[in-house]
Amino acid sequence: MIEYDLTPITEQAALEALCQEAAQEPYITVDTEFVRETTYWPQLCLVQIGTASKAVAIDTLAPELDLAPLFALMANPKVLKVFHAARQDLEIMHYLSGGQVPTPLFDTQIAAMVCGFGENIGYEPLVNAIVGAQVDKSSRYTNWAKRPLTEKQIDYALGDVSHLRTVYEHLQTMMSEKGREHWLDEEMAILGSPDTYAVDFRQSWKRLKPRSDKPKFLAILREVADVREREAQRRDVPRNRVMRDDAVLELAAAAPQTQDALLAIRGVDKGRAQGALGAALLEAIRVGAATPKADCPQLPKRQGKLPGYLTAQVELLRVLLQFQSQEFGVAPKLLANADDLRTMAQNPEADLPANRGWRNEIFGQKARELLAGQICIRIHDGRVVCQSVEALKKADQDSAD
Repeated sequence: MIEYDLTPITEQAALEALCQEAAQEPYITVDTEFVRETTYWPQLCLVQIGTASKAVAIDTLAPELDLAPLFALMANPKVLKVFHAARQDLEIMHYLSGGQVPTPLFDTQIAAMVCGFGENIGYEPLVNAIVGAQVDKSSRYTNWAKRPLTEKQIDYALGDVSHLRTVYEHLQTMMSEKGREHWLDEEMAILGSPDTYAVDFRQSWKRLKPRSDKPKFLAILREVADVREREAQRRDVPRNRVMRDDAVLELAAAAPQTQDALLAIRGVDKGRAQGALGAALLEAIRVGAATPKADCPQLPKRQGKLPGYLTAQVELLRVLLQFQSQEFGVAPKLLANADDLRTMAQNPEADLPANRGWRNEIFGQKARELLAGQICIRIHDGRVVCQSVEALKKADQDSAD
């Protein structure tokens, strides 16, 4: 029975003692509570740690609390860190720890897809399916930055890491019995890479989804969006607090050259235009306008309508994907997505995850055989079956004889 400590840790000695104790465990469960409505970076408000005997919350907003012992625990290679849908939790820790990502990792949402629980299954239905417990989500949208936290909030938060232990052990057993533990390696490598959480300022313009594909417009948009992103990070405020998306797009289209012209853009007030931000925006416009055409960014090529025969091949691949995912009890999304199927129809040997490793064994190889006419999909006794063409010919021959 896991004991809940409803008093969050606020003292350094208590945090160090918890981390030393947790460092002796083979694995711990971890969850976080945060807010990000008024900041660029998520504001970490609470970290929950679950061990074999207890669940404890760390008040990360406690004055003078140094989180270095927590980050050392997260980096301890001897202790597995179990999360559910870890991406945002890891992003926060990567930022606060100066670029480290917890390792080693186990994400129960991805593991659940490997074990056939569906695509992107939420924590609540997964707990219900495995533990048979109902998760109280009434505190999900409370203000985690407001102090003091209530016992109800703490109880809710600790419930996430306590149930997660049973979920992890169940999924780990399932994967071990099926010989699928290595299936997680690629996904965990992506989640655990610091590169996954690094912000590329030069790509921030893509968030705006521009419609115009004119090279100069896109070059200016890239520079202006870059300025906004850096300013938002510097001030730790949401992007739209610096400048709204429509103002960024209008700046790129109008390309003002002076402060007066800058002021004429809706969404650019006097304070922005005449301050350091205004000067940075004008310089960004100048740099973008001077960018050689060959160096201008380009919009991703729109996928045109495939010829009829390729459309039919994509549909056949889709049926095969569903068939193989059901046969192996794994979520289809983990094997291939719609873009992958489209690419494979045009180039069966394309360098895609579906054509590598365990995905290739389950789906990629079968997909290439289907496209090459070596196997077929048919209905037999009311169900879809996948069969080699040679075996089907032989069966037909034997039936004829």
